[in-house]
Amino acid sequence: MATKGRAQTPDRVTQAGQACEELREALKAAGVVLPSLGLDPVSCTGSAPLGLIDLGRCNIATARALAAALRPQAAK
Repeated sequence: MATKGRAQTPDRVTQAGQACEELREALKAAGVVLPSLGLDPVSCTGSAPLGLIDLGRCNIATARALAAALRPQAAK
């Protein structure tokens, strides 16, 4: 059973990294850059890593650009 957990660990972190890059590319296409976007290092460690994505902090202009980019999607 321990082997199965270890096999899933890199996969979970790899998937989180891929999702983070997909999000970065989608945000860039919408004209939004989150400078602190990345994997949360604490959530990627331990025996059962979660692989959380940290969106980080942004300034007011970036927050407004992100809100504007999301509004059209909410209407669908």
